[in-house]
Amino acid sequence: MTSARRKSYGVKGAPYAFLLPATILFALFFALPIGYAIWLSLHKVQVKGLGLGSGARSEVWAGLENYTDALTDSELLDGALRVLGYGAIVVPVMLGLALLFALMLDTERVRLAPFTRLAIFLPYAIPGVVAALLWGFLYLPDVSPFYFVLDKLGLPQPDLLDGGGLYAALSNIAVWGGTGFNMIVIYTSLQAIPAEVHEAAKLDGATPLQIAVRIKIPMVAPSLVLTFFFSIIATLQVFSEPTTLKPLTNSVSTTWSPLMKVYQDAFGKGDIHSAAAAAVIIALVTLVLSFGFLRVANSRTKQEEAR
Repeated sequence: MTSARRKSYGVKGAPYAFLLPATILFALFFALPIGYAIWLSLHKVQVKGLGLGSGARSEVWAGLENYTDALTDSELLDGALRVLGYGAIVVPVMLGLALLFALMLDTERVRLAPFTRLAIFLPYAIPGVVAALLWGFLYLPDVSPFYFVLDKLGLPQPDLLDGGGLYAALSNIAVWGGTGFNMIVIYTSLQAIPAEVHEAAKLDGATPLQIAVRIKIPMVAPSLVLTFFFSIIATLQVFSEPTTLKPLTNSVSTTWSPLMKVYQDAFGKGDIHSAAAAAVIIALVTLVLSFGFLRVANSRTKQEEAR
């Protein structure tokens, strides 16, 4: 083989050499765990006799039995309904505030924009467990300064860790922590809008509100779709907030969300095969909803471009 051919092969193989580390990491920490979870979901533990002694427990093929049990499990279905109610509060409120803050920071008259941007984004840097603990103690009547002030003012003191108030308490933690990240994404898109567009709108007599509604929001629609997509995934995977608040109230069960149900089955009951089946179902539902939403968003974008 000549040196020219070796050089040609080296140039052609360079992209694959750069991709190799990422491919190995993807296979080890993403593809392999998913494959193992699917394998576990298709098996179950068979117990012979009293289950004592060697060979009394063996792993056998279960087929779709674990999936059937998971889909008919009332605790998993109830947890899914609770998460849907939780998401109906979190997603619109969080994205609405993120869009509002981004539009306000994008105005010309805003003061201390860097500090304000950092202050809104800062809660996102706090780990979810720490944020849930902080808010959890603020929700407790015995230690919360808010309840002390309400008591001194003679105002009613709602119990946010019980009943319907629990959804508001959990949603507040998610909104407080996630608004800053979404705001940065939308604000970055607003900064990318050419200044000529704003100037042309001003020359036509458009007010700042009209510019925001008719120009800025339509032009940052892709960022809104992206933030909505990420928010849906995060909502379906809610785990740390209710798990952290569980010791503070009896209103949060061990199966409050689908992921908490998976955790309870795997580490509470020791049934890792049923937990794997439920986890695969949650992953598939997340994938279908995300893919469906992206398809709808892309089709509407193409229709608007065609017009």
